[in-house]
Amino acid sequence: MSSPFTSFLAQHFDQINDYLATFFDGQATSADIERYLYAPLSTFTANAGKRHRPLICMLAATAVGGSFESARSAAAAIEHFQSGALIHDDIADNGQLRRGKPCMHLTEGTGLAINCGDLALTMVTKTVLDDPTLESDVKLRVLHELTEMIVRTIEGQALDLGWVRDGRFDISVDDYLDMATHKTAFYSGATPLAAGAIIGGGSDEQIEALRAFGLHTGLAFQIQDDLLNLVGTKEAANKDFRTDITEGKRTLVAVHALSDERHHDEVEAILSSGTDDPAQLARAVEIFQETDSIDYAHTYALDLTAKAKAAIENVELDPHARELFLSMADFFVERLN
Repeated sequence: MSSPFTSFLAQHFDQINDYLATFFDGQATSADIERYLYAPLSTFTANAGKRHRPLICMLAATAVGGSFESARSAAAAIEHFQSGALIHDDIADNGQLRRGKPCMHLTEGTGLAINCGDLALTMVTKTVLDDPTLESDVKLRVLHELTEMIVRTIEGQALDLGWVRDGRFDISVDDYLDMATHKTAFYSGATPLAAGAIIGGGSDEQIEALRAFGLHTGLAFQIQDDLLNLVGTKEAANKDFRTDITEGKRTLVAVHALSDERHHDEVEAILSSGTDDPAQLARAVEIFQETDSIDYAHTYALDLTAKAKAAIENVELDPHARELFLSMADFFVERLN
């Protein structure tokens, strides 16, 4: 599905990948450090999605009158954070697959995977601090954004993990939205855009408008990701299809379905079982459809998209960047096709 935003991502995909590779290539001082640290982290990082997070950070800089390249260290920092967070998340969730490949803790062992994740998280601040093109006051503002992003994400992860550990199924829709906003929306949208706008020299109005746009689209992105795991046509061919059910995740779809007394006990039983039986997974999706939970989640994501567009409607932005942001908002909720 081609759109202005997906074309923008494709245009700059190799550019950001080449830059990210510089943080691993030739960094090791011995063959064993390369083998046990930089090589596995480099491999994990290279197994990329569409790189929307770093690229929208760079786009935000241009949106407020700065240069695209000026925000690349902050963009890379956000991608390093995602790598570290995902490596640790897979360990915490006992995940088996990440983007269709075995999780790092399975290929390298838990200890080395934790260590690789630690390095990735350390690189969040180091990448910005080592950027000679940024003024000290800008670095300080960007680092404040990044550390706040990390705190919010960890808070969301605490909720997600705690609910699973304690077998909590008394989660409301508002509880889910609070968790997902913290865990995903800051690092998937709000912080990349705010950080890019700061580097680009944006006004407070521009920065806060882009932050709000990113918070709404970041949450919509997560909700749509949950839907893709359940019913996405492309994802159905992947080995990690419907693993959210196997892992018992409290997604918006699952939480909405749990609120239906007719199906609460059966949904709870399936989510608690850890099953990977295709028939049981299909039964869960059937319940989600019967309770209109899938439609509810999709409609909620569409409403978030409308709020996001409204957030930047009356703010001065570069016209081409604005077009790409509006396309991005639509793309995030159209990925089921």
